[in-house]
Amino acid sequence: MIPDKLSFASRKRTLWYRVAQSRGAPMCGFAGFVSREQRPGTGEARMAVARAMGRQLRRRGPDDEQFLSTDRLTLVFRRLAIVDCAGGRQPIANEDGTIFLAVNGEIYNHRELRSGLRGTHRFRSRSDSEVVLHLYEERGPAALDALVGMFAIAIWDEGAGRLLLARDRLGIKPLYYATPGADLLFASELKALLVHPDAPREFAWQDLNHV
Repeated sequence: MIPDKLSFASRKRTLWYRVAQSRGAPMCGFAGFVSREQRPGTGEARMAVARAMGRQLRRRGPDDEQFLSTDRLTLVFRRLAIVDCAGGRQPIANEDGTIFLAVNGEIYNHRELRSGLRGTHRFRSRSDSEVVLHLYEERGPAALDALVGMFAIAIWDEGAGRLLLARDRLGIKPLYYATPGADLLFASELKALLVHPDAPREFAWQDLNHV
């Protein structure tokens, strides 16, 4: 069950991550929200919120900013390119435009996974993120079990009407979410999530048990 208040997981970070943070290393980031029902006619208002969320993530992604808006999903992505700067823009879609994905992080075993997908999917880039997209097409949520790396992932499956949010096993990459009302909100940083006008400001003290 998804709680009504802000919920987030906080685990010990690796030494590398703490050092990288202290040096001000740039990172990718994404934010967005999914409506429980289709809400046509409100696209401009939703995009204004997405742009405001993106401004809060500017320091995380110096290379690119992209937006996606469907009848139910609105998403912004700020990107630091690690693999394939030109071809790895996000969010990305599958071949028929029914599944969309955003990844913050790096998939260490993406070459191995890509080799197992050749012949069944047409790759448009060398991006490790596209590997995750096609792996999800093949395995669904079970695709996460095959990933090795540090990552936070958002996958919107238009056909299934499903949003999948996931983090790496150590929780290195941050991901916050909230369900305050008609929308499910998510973001790489809490300040981006709080830009949404429906975001709750009450802290869920019971979540301190997970720190």
